Amino acid sequence: MPHEDVSQCLRSNSRRLRSQMTEAERKLWQVIRAHRLEGISFRRQMPIEGHIADFAAPAHRLIVELDGPQHGEADGLQGDFERDRTLHTRGWTVLRFWNTDVLTDLDGVCRKILDACGEEHF
Repeated sequence: MPHEDVSQCLRSNSRRLRSQMTEAERKLWQVIRAHRLEGISFRRQMPIEGHIADFAAPAHRLIVELDGPQHGEADGLQGDFERDRTLHTRGWTVLRFWNTDVLTDLDGVCRKILDACGEEHF
């Protein structure tokens, strides 16, 4: 994957977000970090195409976003739609989960992530 120039502001925001993860982000990160989920490599708070993805598996062109209540509001929904559309046109697949999904059904979330990565990881 070619290296993408990342603005200093975006890089700084990514670093800040890594140190201020939500409870759901911490819980999912413990399961997917260090190739723990079927050997898939994930990065957290990764700058991609001018956005910061909560989690990304670059080899699979997969982004995993965890959404809180603000994403259910009209502005949040529209922003997410536009962002996902931009990322999709650049070859990325975006999976979105509510924070409560991670906190109450982590196995189901991981199964959907594995499904999106392909059959070779089962």
